[in-house]
Amino acid sequence: MLGSLGYSIKQAAVQVFRNRAMSLASLFSITAMMLILGLFFVLIVNVGVAMETAKMDYDTVSVYLEDSVTYAEANTMAETLRAMPEVSEAEYLDKDTALSQWKSQSWGENSYLLDTLPENPLPNSIEVKVKELSGADAVVEKVNTFNGIEKIRYYKETVEKLVKITDSLKLAMLIIMLFLVIVSIVVVSNTIKLTVFARQKEIEIMKYVGATNWFIRGPFLVEGIFIGIISAGVSVGVVALAYSKIIGMMSRDMTLMIGMPMVSVGFLSTNLVWVFLALGISIGACGSIVSMRRFLDT
Repeated sequence: MLGSLGYSIKQAAVQVFRNRAMSLASLFSITAMMLILGLFFVLIVNVGVAMETAKMDYDTVSVYLEDSVTYAEANTMAETLRAMPEVSEAEYLDKDTALSQWKSQSWGENSYLLDTLPENPLPNSIEVKVKELSGADAVVEKVNTFNGIEKIRYYKETVEKLVKITDSLKLAMLIIMLFLVIVSIVVVSNTIKLTVFARQKEIEIMKYVGATNWFIRGPFLVEGIFIGIISAGVSVGVVALAYSKIIGMMSRDMTLMIGMPMVSVGFLSTNLVWVFLALGISIGACGSIVSMRRFLDT
């Protein structure tokens, strides 16, 4: 067993060196495919994190009250909502406090510009936090039974749109990945096929003396896997380096400005290593097996 493996590794190294031009072509093809997939991977992971963050940020239902609603009535509404199993918090927010928060959170140093407002444009409200975003509909249904409600604002539709966008991106990545994987398998298959043609007589002799199909196939299989592993290593290095440079160039203020956290380089690299190794080995092995089908009984 070990002797057969050693023979396969030795012959694979010889074959890669002999056909280095085509081996490099396969290497570049798989690497290019993985770099494109790496870009999609970075995008999908960060969009996924942004979506989860959005879910946490959009877990509030804002119930705007008419001016005729008294403080006691508002508190009664809040207590009713707090009793619901879908609700984690329900607090009354008067218009003056709401204006103060708006100034500090949204306007910052420029909040003085709002001092010239003739009157407070914000209504009194009840801020309701739901345990799960799916519970927002039940809260809205309950609020609609109250009197004195001016408007209800919640973000379930916004988050659902984000989910649809994320799912569409994942589907697009899958389609592109399948196409690129097929192209890479064809390139690797053609590369190894050249070696097979060069050793056709040798393979026939080995079959005549009783060598098994897997013993003959071994060196070509190792050659394809070897090309796939090198491609995976190069791709992970390039993507991780480029991503770390992007993260380094982005200041904390810029991250806050785009409104989403960025996945760490370590987390991204660790996951890319496993994904790309699996892809590289699979592509190399499949390309080798396809190239040998003509010469061996499968």
